[in-house]
Amino acid sequence: MVIAMIASSGLNTKSLHAAEIVAHRGASHDAPENTLASVNLAWEKNTDAVEIDIYLSKDNQIVAFHDKTTKRTGGGQDIPIVEQTLAELKKLDAGSWKSPKYKGEPIPTLLEVLPTIPEGKRLFIEVKCGPEIVPFLQADLAKGGKATEQTCVISFNSDVCREVKQTMPELKVYWLAGQRKDKETGNWEPALNELIAKAQSIHADGLDVRAHEDLDANYVSQVKAAGLGLYCYTVNNPTEAKRLAAAGIDGITTDRPAFIRKAIGK
Repeated sequence: MVIAMIASSGLNTKSLHAAEIVAHRGASHDAPENTLASVNLAWEKNTDAVEIDIYLSKDNQIVAFHDKTTKRTGGGQDIPIVEQTLAELKKLDAGSWKSPKYKGEPIPTLLEVLPTIPEGKRLFIEVKCGPEIVPFLQADLAKGGKATEQTCVISFNSDVCREVKQTMPELKVYWLAGQRKDKETGNWEPALNELIAKAQSIHADGLDVRAHEDLDANYVSQVKAAGLGLYCYTVNNPTEAKRLAAAGIDGITTDRPAFIRKAIGK
């Protein structure tokens, strides 16, 4: 019924099926974000891809974690990730904040997440720190043994994107662009042409932008015409997901992968 309604409106139904569904921090609506429980639940829900956030620990180990400190999701200790060793981080409870049933869920390393990726799926790795992580990321990806096309890197830090692309040109790299709406003009800034120019200057393969009302078929076509891919975050509304998929976007990041996958008829 959803597809029929969209088809009758003249929208491109093929693009609805093409949009890649990316599970934000795993299936984070139901399980504690950036844990193996969340990652594996997303795979069970048949998501196309999983997104995790990574930091470098005090002893140069890559861990999956979103916040700068472990206060919110790491058991209450307001200590930066970079000031803790992997052994110290492994002692923390990264699950109880979400639900008692996840009590004791540990903070995983990237090397623990990589083996979970099924054939035909991929992992979006969001780098939350600076370029200093790149050599260690390169080493872990080599150890992980996954096919090149099964991992890609995203980051708000353009220096990270540039460094990853220089070091590992075979990897797909998407620059996370944080557009914000100007209260006076109503325009989303930076302007799209600026985002495209910046992505091209750092040799990124595409953009990953905040979902907003100006992200339509024309917006998508401008990005594609520049030879870039286009993803958006974080969409949990089924109506918005259908609109974006119909506009031809390459992928949608969501906390609810199964829900959004069903909504767009994928």
